[in-house]
Amino acid sequence: MPETDLRYPIGKVADQQFYGRDINDEEVKKAYLLDIENCPGILEHAITNLDESQLDTPYREGGWTVKQVVHHVADSHMNAYIRFKLGLTEDNPVIKTYEEAEWAKLQDSSTIPINVSLTLLHALHARWHGLIKDLSKAQWSRTVFHPEKARSMTLWELLEMYSWHGRHHAAHITRLRERMGW
Repeated sequence: MPETDLRYPIGKVADQQFYGRDINDEEVKKAYLLDIENCPGILEHAITNLDESQLDTPYREGGWTVKQVVHHVADSHMNAYIRFKLGLTEDNPVIKTYEEAEWAKLQDSSTIPINVSLTLLHALHARWHGLIKDLSKAQWSRTVFHPEKARSMTLWELLEMYSWHGRHHAAHITRLRERMGW
């Protein structure tokens, strides 16, 4: 992706430094788990001192507002947590997909203060990190079936994706701030 592609400020998940690395790589596991643990704080730092007008600014033309981005991360990561729980307790369960763009248009994404989603994310990520930090290799290899991708995905692959996801959306906000001089 060119650097000017505002949709992917840190590149796509497949462009990431550790993408596709083995489950046995402790350095990678540590980095991914830190991303899960630190995501709420990084997102909170990204929005620090933004006023209501700035929160209502899209990160790119045709993109979500900063407020919608924050609420989206909460929506997405709630789904992720449930996906991990399902994967740990059921054999290759079919996970529920959702229309994230439609969710971002719902009333709560524009009217609920973002501190509600940030508070939720802090609690959720504490639970999520606590759930996965000591998983065995066998547990990381458990799968869920993703209907949109039409394939099974390991919990390791989900970790890889959500490790990127939080950083990806925080970068939407920080890059907007840089462009706007905020």
